[in-house]
Formats: sequence, structure tokens, C-alpha cells
Amino acid sequence: MRTPAIRGLYAVTDTVLLQGRLLPAVTAAVAGGAGIVQYRDKSSEHARRLQEACALRRLCHDHGALLLINDDVELALQSGADGVHLGQSDTALALARQHLGAGAVIGITCHDRPDLAMAAIAGGADYLAFGAMFASATKPQARVCPLGMLSTPLPASLPRVAIGGITPDNVRSIIDAGAHAVAVVASLWNAPDIRARARQFSQEFDPQ
Repeated sequence: MRTPAIRGLYAVTDTVLLQGRLLPAVTAAVAGGAGIVQYRDKSSEHARRLQEACALRRLCHDHGALLLINDDVELALQSGADGVHLGQSDTALALARQHLGAGAVIGITCHDRPDLAMAAIAGGADYLAFGAMFASATKPQARVCPLGMLSTPLPASLPRVAIGGITPDNVRSIIDAGAHAVAVVASLWNAPDIRARARQFSQEFDPQ
């Protein structure tokens, strides 16, 4: 299994915030430095979702970024995406790996629980996602995860992605706590200049 480049800004799409502007918004994000894009669309409109996923794959690969699909293994296969992100109630990790192969990137939501992280490691995940790190408008019901979870000793060294309420004002504390990447939704897509906001996040990982 290859080591995925899970580092820096991880942009998660949102069907409401990006309605009618998905491609130009993601173009701005990757141009600003987002190295991973997760396409998240829970609708049942398969034809549109496939069309958008294929367009995003071309866009991301043109900019050297990874495209991951939220939950949908079949969509990842059909679109040629780099992998999937799975929640605890989504497709089983082993089944996703069986379908996508050893080279696919598979990330797992671990919330604030070391036991879920260890299970994901044992199952062959490529990265672990923790959060919500702060109160989040995207998932207001999510339990807040302590910053210490990002540095908790685990039996393998996998990239740790932080998600939930991350903004330019608090991202430094997340990186200092041990996050390899930050998954951002509202703070990125609501910005008046998405490219500039993406660059702002990205530069926290590579200060000049």
C-alpha cells in the first residue's frame, strides 16, 4: 500500500454552500493549495454525482491534488477517484479495500475515540480523521474532540486529519497539537475569496 500525501488543507465539498458553483469553487481551493478534496454529496442523483465526480477528478489531478469520495465506493470506482472517506456507519473498510484495491486512499472517521482509531489501523486505513475539534455549523450535533486526541500514542503512525469548526484563527492550535491535515468546510467555502482563504490555511503548514 502506498503512503498517501495526506497533509495540509483538505477541502470537503458541501452541496448547499456550493450549489451552482462547485467546479469554480474547488478550482479556487486547489489553486490556493488544497492538496485533498473530498466530494460529499448524499443525494440519490447518481448521473449528476458521477458527472461532477469525474470533473473533480480531472480538476484535482491537473493540480496535483487527491480526490476522495465520501462513503460511495462505487462512485469512487466509476469516477477514477483516488479513494474514499468512510464514516463509522458507512461501507466497511475491508469491503472498500477489496473493491478499490491496495493503491486506493481510504480514510476513517474516528470521532474522539482511540478504540476506533486502533480498529481503523488494524483494518488498513490510510489516515484517521478526528473531530469535531470545535463547535461546527456543518455538524452541530457532533461531540467536541479534545486537542490531545491528535497526539495520543497509537500502534502505527498514520496521518491524522482534524475536522470541525476549523478557521484561520484556530488552525495553528490544531497543527501544533499534531494534525497532519485540516478538513475545512464552511470557513473555506464561505470566504469572499476562496483561493486566498485556501492559501491562508495552506501557508500554516509551510510558513515562508
